[in-house]
Amino acid sequence: MPGDTVLSMEDLTPREQGILAMERRGFSGPGAKERAIREQLGLPPVRYYQLLNALLDDPRALAHDPITVNRLRRVREARRGER
Repeated sequence: MPGDTVLSMEDLTPREQGILAMERRGFSGPGAKERAIREQLGLPPVRYYQLLNALLDDPRALAHDPITVNRLRRVREARRGER
């Protein structure tokens, strides 16, 4: 149909793909994730989490990695429910 767009992995920037990849990883201890965010993505953790939160609402991210995005959406909703 006119106006329909096909979503693909190429629609995500390398940084956005890196953020989702970071969320798929496991980390060994306190501070390990924040250190990896700084070293591998070159972002301060606060900015990383801002970008991640916006990415969770992006349909391109859902198309790229539905398992991770849906898991993180559930976690986010549970935290909002606790407030």
